[in-house]
Amino acid sequence: MNNSALSRHGLERRHAQLQELQRYLQTQESEFHELHSQLTAFVDRYAATLGSAYLELDALESQLHTATQYLADALRRNGIDARTPRAPQATALPSIPKLPAAAPLPAEPTNGCIDLPPPSLKTLYRRAAMRLHPDFASNEHERQRREQAMMLVNEAYAAERRGQLEALLLANGEDPVKVTGGNADALRNWLSRCESSVQGRLRVVQAHLIALQAHPMHQLWQAIRRAETIGLDPFSVMIQRLQSQISERRQELYIGQRLQPEPGLAEDFLRRRIERMGASIGSI
Repeated sequence: MNNSALSRHGLERRHAQLQELQRYLQTQESEFHELHSQLTAFVDRYAATLGSAYLELDALESQLHTATQYLADALRRNGIDARTPRAPQATALPSIPKLPAAAPLPAEPTNGCIDLPPPSLKTLYRRAAMRLHPDFASNEHERQRREQAMMLVNEAYAAERRGQLEALLLANGEDPVKVTGGNADALRNWLSRCESSVQGRLRVVQAHLIALQAHPMHQLWQAIRRAETIGLDPFSVMIQRLQSQISERRQELYIGQRLQPEPGLAEDFLRRRIERMGASIGSI
């Protein structure tokens, strides 16, 4: 078997491997999109079930901050060293990471694998002369350009600088296959670029899939699914917990708006507020 046949067989094998890698990439992307769709649906359900309660709790926390800020300012005006509790953070819906768009693969060289030996130096010279000879010029400006080009062609041929002849031919529109021979090298280069691109994309997809599986909302979703499977209603428990917090904040707000800026109760109220805000978590 000649080297050309070996080259063709190797290229065909690599092409098949590239297609197999692309199919695996597609399954990984499909897995990500399916999980992303399911997780997004759960987040929508979460927001629809608990969103209004979180909004009410956020509004009460904001009013409480205003009341405690006013109380701290009044205490300081009375000569009492009073700290102001930190501002509450509004509850925000979690962000589910999306998969970035993939870059297109480079275009495949046309005509498949062409078995053609490189032309001789004399053949390259003749082709350059046919393309660049001044007698084929259509006007004086073109004739001068061709004369300059033919000087370079003659110099390259005389010095047996094949690379320079090839570059001149390619720059003037000659078919690359007719200049350098078969396109096996071009195909190998294309395959290498495609393999690198697909492997890079696969790493991106797998990293995003792992991040999605480790997302706090994914873990919560799985926990709620397990609880609902055995007949529990975790969302009801969560709503009751939020309603309990809302009742506590209403009572706290009622007291905070009516306290007088005097030592004792007002200072204790501020201290407890500062402690609670330091331990609170301001996200869903």
